[in-house]
Amino acid sequence: MSITNKMLNKIDVDIQNLQGSLQPENLEYWYKKITAETIEILPPWLTDKINIKQDPILPLKFNVDISKRAVRYFMQVIDYNLPNMPYTTQLYFMKVQETMSAEMDKSLV
Repeated sequence: MSITNKMLNKIDVDIQNLQGSLQPENLEYWYKKITAETIEILPPWLTDKINIKQDPILPLKFNVDISKRAVRYFMQVIDYNLPNMPYTTQLYFMKVQETMSAEMDKSLV
């Protein structure tokens, strides 16, 4: 196999991995994992204050209903799990963190 074929195969595999990372099933898995780990570390009075639902029409859209007091725990768990995620999923959850931070800043003003 020539060098060109090896490079093309590697690029093809990389592109397929990047495409697969943003599948609704993959994001749903990470949301469930992050939610479960967040509930484990939350104080008992906050465990029912986190709810994540996938939009039935837009499968890549998730509605995150979370108490302001639980946001920091949720963001800590995202930080903890980022190294284990595929690259595009990392970017997605970094954007989730950015959006949550912006919403929290709005409520402080």
